[in-house]
Amino acid sequence: MAKELVLYFSVYGTSKIVAEEIAKQTGADIREIEPVIPYDSNRDHYNALTRLAKKEHDEDQRPAIKNRIDITAYDRIYLGYPMWWYTFPMIIYTLLEQYDFSGKTIIPFNTHMGSKDGGTYKTIRELAPGARVLEGLPVEMRDAENNPEKAVENWLKSLN
Repeated sequence: MAKELVLYFSVYGTSKIVAEEIAKQTGADIREIEPVIPYDSNRDHYNALTRLAKKEHDEDQRPAIKNRIDITAYDRIYLGYPMWWYTFPMIIYTLLEQYDFSGKTIIPFNTHMGSKDGGTYKTIRELAPGARVLEGLPVEMRDAENNPEKAVENWLKSLN
């Protein structure tokens, strides 16, 4: 039996909700990707977060990851994140560039406000060439916050 990990990044908690549902339905371990410099999780400051996300993207920054996550024992890794500027947050680039996913199966999922996966599943394939990348699950933000159980269940069934 493959050992599974749900690995996610979330600022407003939306991707965390989906990550927790995946872990609940699969029995996988779950770990959060924590940045060294935390992002402001107050939704009233959304515009400031979008400006910061755009700056990181435009400057091709690689925010540092605070917590070292040992992925060596895992065969299947569900990788979750929100969409920022039609791609994943730059900290996901940090993760994919610093960790060796060779021989692992990556199963992406993301939350969005209309951009679906924005081509990020293809980008994961490019950044983790030694990994097998399965079809991901894009979940619209409002759906993620309001009972994503059925969407997760249907997606997990489609993977088998």
